Amino acid sequence: MSSLWLDTSPAIPVDVFEAGGEYDVVVVGAGLTGLTTALLLARSGMRVCVLEARTVGAVTTGHTTGKVSLLQGTVLSEVRRYSSDRVLSAYVDANTAGRGWLLDFLDDAGVPYDVRGAVTYATTDEGARLLDAEEDAARTAGLPVLRGGGTELPFPVTSALGLAGQAQVHPMLVLAALAAELRSRGGRIVEGERVTGVSAARPAVVSSTSGETRAGAVVLATGTPILDRGLYFAKVEPERSYIAAFRIPGPIPHGMHLSADAPTRSLRAASDGHGEVLLVGGNGHPAGRAPSPAERVADLTTWTEEWFPGAERIGWWAAQDYRSVNRVPFVGWLPRGRGRIYLATGYGKWGMTNAVAAALSLAADLTGEPPEWARVLHHRVTKPIDLADGVRANAAVGAAAAREWTAAETGPELGPEAPGEGDGVVGRRGRAPVAVSTVDGRTCALSAVCTHLGGVVRWNDAELSWDCPLHGSRFAPDGSVLEGPATEPLGHAPRG
Repeated sequence: MSSLWLDTSPAIPVDVFEAGGEYDVVVVGAGLTGLTTALLLARSGMRVCVLEARTVGAVTTGHTTGKVSLLQGTVLSEVRRYSSDRVLSAYVDANTAGRGWLLDFLDDAGVPYDVRGAVTYATTDEGARLLDAEEDAARTAGLPVLRGGGTELPFPVTSALGLAGQAQVHPMLVLAALAAELRSRGGRIVEGERVTGVSAARPAVVSSTSGETRAGAVVLATGTPILDRGLYFAKVEPERSYIAAFRIPGPIPHGMHLSADAPTRSLRAASDGHGEVLLVGGNGHPAGRAPSPAERVADLTTWTEEWFPGAERIGWWAAQDYRSVNRVPFVGWLPRGRGRIYLATGYGKWGMTNAVAAALSLAADLTGEPPEWARVLHHRVTKPIDLADGVRANAAVGAAAAREWTAAETGPELGPEAPGEGDGVVGRRGRAPVAVSTVDGRTCALSAVCTHLGGVVRWNDAELSWDCPLHGSRFAPDGSVLEGPATEPLGHAPRG
């Protein structure tokens, strides 16, 4: 289940934790947002330390499709519907700045990337209507999109919208280059250092696995903020989606394709070191709420085998992304952070451009005057549809919480039998929800209550993890935190 990018990643040297260290800025998270922000600040002369709970790129960046595109499915029309033409233009300007900075950096660092056209396609009349709105939004924002009906795809397409001159990258090569320059400028990167709290004192105090670190400012670049100030866990929706790599006997589409219709299908070519492969992504769902993620992976495989005869799946992985309820990322000061804590979240699966745009905005906040697009995005106005979608999203969270708690409290009492290999079950001991799994011959019994806000976790039968259906926290079979807003592992199960 390791991604193609992580499997072919170069070694990325890191540093040891400095107990009692003091820095101008501590960045939490070593993905694309974190490392780009850290590098920009180091270039300005600041002392910067990046603290990463797992390893560089271990979460979203290392599991992305690696598309660097201004044409983003139907995102532009959604931004317009939730905001205004002014915000739409600022969003495109931000992504243009992010794409430009990233490709310039890769050119300077000698990191290869592919220039490809991006295509959003439709296979139904409803999908074509979505393309009408996307085309209008793209043209309003000044993007030179082209509308047509033909593509290089092997299945019928009713309409397509294209944008030339976009790019695709190997995300771990990007992170390796960012990390190398950051460390050459005196920046530090520490892995295995989970941050559990941040005090907004002067200086800010960052509490993590090995101790405390002090900084003038702290940037939370953790996918979704690990601090609950500002309630961003309720303003973004976590979505889990899947990507599978296939060896194809015939031609592989050259462009980067994404469907307007559901279920989503994303296609791009890549190399695994032995030749070209086709990456097919899609079948996303709210994290922790799919009855069987394994069936989602199987469906993606069946679909690919149908349209690309002879396709051989050589691997698959999953990614977790966070979409803001108003479709525009949240970037800037964290409320109640006294101007010393910053965040970036809500990229909605388009982190390769939005992450760099966020880094440019954060660095400008800390070192100088933000660009005009950042000022517009900082002060966008909430519309009724934003509020309605926020209510819908949080109602779904509440329904999931009630459903899982009811199932756990009224379900069967757990007996002494261990689940089969690769299985996990939630039951009860007394009235306490308990999660029991067996993986690699080891059976673990844990509290089934998520340590973030008390949701009852459910078993992910594809990735063999415990996933919370409320805000996307995920835990390994032994209870350790994998990702999401939780910072503490699942507790031990009460004794029977």
